[in-house]
Amino acid sequence: MVSEKVKALLALSGKRQSDLATYFDMTSQSMHNKMSRDSWSGKDMAAVARFTGCKLAFVLPDGQMLTIEAEEDPDA
Repeated sequence: MVSEKVKALLALSGKRQSDLATYFDMTSQSMHNKMSRDSWSGKDMAAVARFTGCKLAFVLPDGQMLTIEAEEDPDA
């Protein structure tokens, strides 16, 4: 589940789910529902990466990485 990875990333970066909800401009209950439904878009994942100070990337078999960045947009 993607939500489990998001939770792990939050824990590793010292962030809370409620802070992520604020960052996404949603209520804590809405974020809980998003986590429960495991409903993450690519844009959401790029925003989670930015929120936690990480990068989202595709890693090719030869080790090359293509990084995906969310736009600097409050709706991202």
